[in-house]
Amino acid sequence: MLATFEKAALEAGKAILEVYRAGYTVALKQDMSPVTIADERAERIILEHLARDFPDIPAIAEESVAAGKVPDIGGRPFFLVDPLDGTREFIEHRDEFTVNIAYIQNGVPVAGIVYAPALSIAFTGEPGKARKLVITDQFTIADRSVIAVRARPENLLALASRCHGSPKTDSFLADNAVSACTSIGSSLKFCLLAEGKADVYPRFTRTMEWDTAAGDAILRAAGGSTLTLDGRPLSYGKTDQSDDCDFANPNFICWGGKKSLVGV
Repeated sequence: MLATFEKAALEAGKAILEVYRAGYTVALKQDMSPVTIADERAERIILEHLARDFPDIPAIAEESVAAGKVPDIGGRPFFLVDPLDGTREFIEHRDEFTVNIAYIQNGVPVAGIVYAPALSIAFTGEPGKARKLVITDQFTIADRSVIAVRARPENLLALASRCHGSPKTDSFLADNAVSACTSIGSSLKFCLLAEGKADVYPRFTRTMEWDTAAGDAILRAAGGSTLTLDGRPLSYGKTDQSDDCDFANPNFICWGGKKSLVGV
């Protein structure tokens, strides 16, 4: 399955970079979030790969959901696809945007890829193993290395969303011996935790499952965790929620090392 993910992500990333370098217009979806032709092209490429190789597994993809195309997952395994995570970074010409593909089984993200085409790196996760990939200018894989979370230091390095900060995030950082905080866009925050370059990522503003699933799969494969504020692992396939729309996430905290109590 990861071989399909890699092919789909690399091809989608190539299409995204073509748009990124050539110029583009920005439209607003119904929820007022931005979308470009790069999102649409990348999603079409990814869904074609998934449908060809895994025709019996439904895919929940961001732009398709926005267009009202939501397959019934019915408690079955399914894919979550964000063809261009970090659209705001893309629009503002920061290179932190990513392609995200994940496989969900029993509510758990068990495999995923996060590809940052403008940075020429990708990350993959499967049960028990996470890897960092170096991508060439020809969109081939030049190197694979196993990655893992680092031991929890006394003073934590936190990651925060570049575009979605909040007062609650500031309070968390103050209450949890965080010595420094780096802002970065997209699901790369999960990946930096997974490769041992940071320790915690608190998220107290809205995300959707396709935003987090691939990065979460990689972080868990590297030995980390993604927990809701009641200490439970973040789950996927959340539909018929009384307090939010389908596939919306609650607030969560990602840890690079062993689970810790949090001051929230």
